[in-house]
Amino acid sequence: MEFTEAYKQTGPCCFSPNARYIAVAVDYRLMIRDTLSFKVVQLFSCLDKISYIEWALDSEYILCGLYKRPMIQAWSLTQPEWTCKIDEGPAGIAYARWSPDSRHILTTSEFQLRLTVWSLVNTACVHVQWPKHGSKGVSFTKDGKFAAICTRRDCKDYINLLSCHSWEIMGVFAVDTLDMTDIQWSPDDSAIVIWDSPLEYKVLIYSPDGRCLFKYQAYESGLGVKSVSWSPCGQFLAVGSYDQMLRVLNHLTWKTFAEFMHLSTVRAPCCAAVFKEVDEPLQLDMSGLCLDDDFMGGSVY
Repeated sequence: MEFTEAYKQTGPCCFSPNARYIAVAVDYRLMIRDTLSFKVVQLFSCLDKISYIEWALDSEYILCGLYKRPMIQAWSLTQPEWTCKIDEGPAGIAYARWSPDSRHILTTSEFQLRLTVWSLVNTACVHVQWPKHGSKGVSFTKDGKFAAICTRRDCKDYINLLSCHSWEIMGVFAVDTLDMTDIQWSPDDSAIVIWDSPLEYKVLIYSPDGRCLFKYQAYESGLGVKSVSWSPCGQFLAVGSYDQMLRVLNHLTWKTFAEFMHLSTVRAPCCAAVFKEVDEPLQLDMSGLCLDDDFMGGSVY
């Protein structure tokens, strides 16, 4: 393996989606390096120490979270003179993310008071009141046309559907959860899966118009759902539970297709080779070295 020289880094670092650049945070500065030569392509100075960075999907823009302020600054690689600063004021900023079109930034305020969509095109902003979570609870369709946002008001969970073109609310419907954990669109954008907190085993499949397609509950007593994930083709839904079981549902009948047990002890195959790199001090063998007679006699030329 070949390694580059060590570069200074005091904050997060992240590769661009197109893998051409790597962003490195060094205190107040954001360095954009080329991944092949590691030369500095752009250097941006922020107003405070960088806590979080995220690339836009088109790799042309990058945002920096200055959560001590709290503030968001965005930069453009193609237009270095272009700058953007987002400040929510007393509401603060708990999290920020890019929209699929790479021209809008979604920020969540402290205490989940509101979620704000900021446009980089016309500086307009749209507010969604009472988001459920700070860093999760937001899911986009694969084509990037719609967004599903979890909200909560009056001790009830809701799903807000927004158009990513105009950011208008297309629909709002209540869901049958006690404390919704997260939400995911299916890869084919035909269904939405949500799941409850670990205290209540409940996985719900909804259509975009708000109809509950299926309710899945493997058992009643004990901790419930740990994680949920769609297969890339969208035909299967994997549900991991606290009973160390992985259950796979099919998308036609939403019945259990397969079950897998996560063993407490994983035994590797006997033919597996495991290598360990050991850092040992350099030891030189000096026994083969000798000095000639001229050097010993002190001759100088």
